[in-house]
Amino acid sequence: MEATAREYDQSSRAVCRELGIELKELDDWNCCGSSSAHNLNHLLAAGLSARNIALAQREGMDITVPCAACFARLRKADHLLKQGGEMKKELEEMVEFKYTGQVGIISLLEAVVERAGIDLISKKVKKPLKNLKVVCYYGCLMVRPPEVRGFDRVENPVMLDRLMECLGADVRPWSHKTECCGASLSLTRVEVVEGLVARLTGAAREAGAEAMVTMCPLCQSNLEMRQKGPGKMPSFYFTEMLGLALGLPDTPEWLGRHINNPAGLINKTVNSDK
Repeated sequence: MEATAREYDQSSRAVCRELGIELKELDDWNCCGSSSAHNLNHLLAAGLSARNIALAQREGMDITVPCAACFARLRKADHLLKQGGEMKKELEEMVEFKYTGQVGIISLLEAVVERAGIDLISKKVKKPLKNLKVVCYYGCLMVRPPEVRGFDRVENPVMLDRLMECLGADVRPWSHKTECCGASLSLTRVEVVEGLVARLTGAAREAGAEAMVTMCPLCQSNLEMRQKGPGKMPSFYFTEMLGLALGLPDTPEWLGRHINNPAGLINKTVNSDK
């Protein structure tokens, strides 16, 4: 969020300020361990996220998560703690806290849509995303397994669609909302990720979309880096789309950091007088 996804961090903070959502970075937070930790040691992987839950519990705060992988690991640890038994005991001993179950773990999208609200957002729209044809890409980590994630509808989530429609975008229905982008295989099996990304962008084009809207820095990175050939499809963080529609002044700077320059598409659609 402070390097390759800096535009996501900056747009998230700016959008939340505009919508009256107060964000406070968790003091002394640690990495969630995704994706290597849970492939090596399940207790360690759960313990890393349990520690972040403990820190939030001590501060009496909920955790909102902009990254799908972090969201998945935090929800997994919370699920294990809620189940009780030996695993809960081991995690509490490892982290040195007593779990109360009072820390809410929500995605940044949920914080925006459910805590600020669609009504407030629609009233603040200054530049509707008119003529911009998009598909909303949730990715696999947000929804599966549903008994752990507890996010929206597992097969056909609609929260991001509703938000983009509120901003004036032409949201196209498609069949690949929750398909995998390849995640961290981008570093070890590039050809696999290129194939998965080709399927996603192909399905998006078949749906009539000109761009994809994301909510995960790893998904965004793969969609931008692993497209092959000419005519690459732009992808945007949902917070950048909010920034554009709300008229936030730093939006051009965020969009300027993209590998696949979206300026032409924005000028043809949102900035057009037609």
